[in-house]
Order: sequence, then structure tokens, then C-alpha cells
Amino acid sequence: MAELSTVARPYARAAFEHARDHQALDGWSEWLDKLGQAVAVRDVQKLLSSPRFSPERKVAMLIELTEVKLDDSAKAFVEMLGEKGRLTALPAIAERFAYLRAEHDQRVEVTVVSAYALDDKQQNKLAGALKKRLNREISIITQVDPKLIGGVVLRAGDTVIDGSVRGRLNRLSEALTA
Repeated sequence: MAELSTVARPYARAAFEHARDHQALDGWSEWLDKLGQAVAVRDVQKLLSSPRFSPERKVAMLIELTEVKLDDSAKAFVEMLGEKGRLTALPAIAERFAYLRAEHDQRVEVTVVSAYALDDKQQNKLAGALKKRLNREISIITQVDPKLIGGVVLRAGDTVIDGSVRGRLNRLSEALTA
């Protein structure tokens, strides 16, 4: 997995810079996401790894399968990935592209895991507080985990804030046994 993300980084950066410079971020985000999702399917990975098909045929089949509309530069990008044998890196490229776009748009996706479902008022209050703290637009994804007992766990990129009762009990237990 780390290998794919290492391979994906320069491709995603080049794709992002091209899309940004040509005011095509929405289109590139959309087709990269679709191709990335398709390539993540095991059967498609087998097809792309098969020596029976030429790189050109693999690209054509992938585009046909996903029914994406590519402009000339997008098609050239995908064809170059095919020639270099990097089509299987598309999910990682799409993920990294999305990260670069979120940074550019000063937006962050926050996953909120709580013991109970949060209502709209609670979500809005939390989003407002996070927007102030992170100085970014916030997209909240909520999940329920009754094992937390109470409180919430927030995940924003690499940052995790554990304000759950279970997390506090774990930290207390570690402090007492240390």
C-alpha cells in the first residue's frame, strides 16, 4: 500500500497542477474518482495486470467500463499511466488528488464517531467550532459506535482527537499501571 501511494504522489501532483491551471478541478476530480473506484475492484485489477492485453487496450477497456468522458489532456494522462504500467495506481492517485484539492480549497473532511447519533444542531455546532479551530471549511461524516459509551472521536486527516469516555478510561488505566 505504501508503495502505491509513493508511486501515486508525483502523478497526482502533476494531474492536480494541470487541472488547477486549466480550471478543470471538478472534471478531473470526477473522472479520477470513477476510474479509481473501478480499478479498486479485484476483477478489474486482474484485467489490468494481464499480459494478454496491450496498454492501449487496457486503457480503452477501462474508459469503456467506467463510461467517463475525458478531454484530450485527461485521455493523454490515462494513456501515459497505461504505457508506464501504472493504471493500478489510479485509486491512490485519485485519493492523493482529492487531498491536494481539499488543501487547495481549504476544506477538510472530519469523521465524527459518537456513541449515539448526532442531530443536525449538534453537527452544525461541532462544524462551527472545528471551522474556527482549523480555519477551513468542514465536511462532517458521522458514525455511531456504542462501544464509546459517551463523547466523540474526531478524525481529520492524520489528526485524531479522542474525547470518548472509553478513551478517557483507557488513558486513566494506562496512567494507573505506569
